[in-house]
Amino acid sequence: MSHAASLLIVEDEPKIARLMADYLTTHGFEVTTLGHGDEVMPWLAQHSPALVLLDIMLPGKDGLTLSREIRQHWPAIAIIMVTAKVEEVDRLLGLELGADDYICKPFSPREVVARVKAVLRRSHAAADAPAEVQNAAVVLNEDGWQALAHGQDLGLTAVEFQLLRVMMQAPGRIFSREQLMDHMYRDNRIVSERTVDSHIKKLRKKIHEALPELEIIRSVYGVGYKYQPEG
Repeated sequence: MSHAASLLIVEDEPKIARLMADYLTTHGFEVTTLGHGDEVMPWLAQHSPALVLLDIMLPGKDGLTLSREIRQHWPAIAIIMVTAKVEEVDRLLGLELGADDYICKPFSPREVVARVKAVLRRSHAAADAPAEVQNAAVVLNEDGWQALAHGQDLGLTAVEFQLLRVMMQAPGRIFSREQLMDHMYRDNRIVSERTVDSHIKKLRKKIHEALPELEIIRSVYGVGYKYQPEG
């Protein structure tokens, strides 16, 4: 890491916040901690962290609301949700609102460091890619993590953007759910296939709202999905 990445920890339990901050600082990150949800947006308006570790249960604004607002205003900031809720619906909800990853309590400090590094690696890989991947219908602006359809911002979450980017780089190629999961999560975790289906469903809905005449993300029954540019 050529320079220390800046991180924001939003956690209302001081011991947990301090543990994460100490461990991440030891691994070379610059860390700020906040304990109240209402403090987050004003702080972000003055600072530009690479990543936010965001607890779901917070006083003031909750983590899911904050995740949605952060993604709307600062799409390039990576988000890792931290939750004591282990139900799949909560995990899906957190990711669909814009989070890049999640960590379930209780967790080890090493797991936090590993997840942070993995998410930042994915973010850096996207930033190092060509600035725009274009075709007649959709343009990807990777510097701003935006997908534009005829100039209209589709408002994709980070995960949706990555899925579209992967498929657009290989038009016509059929990706299995497992292959798409490998691109979404490079730490070999086990993730339900319906997680991919959920992200694809929302991605297709957003594209359809902007391009109702086209179906550029297509399902291949029993196999997976492909990006099929117009024509």
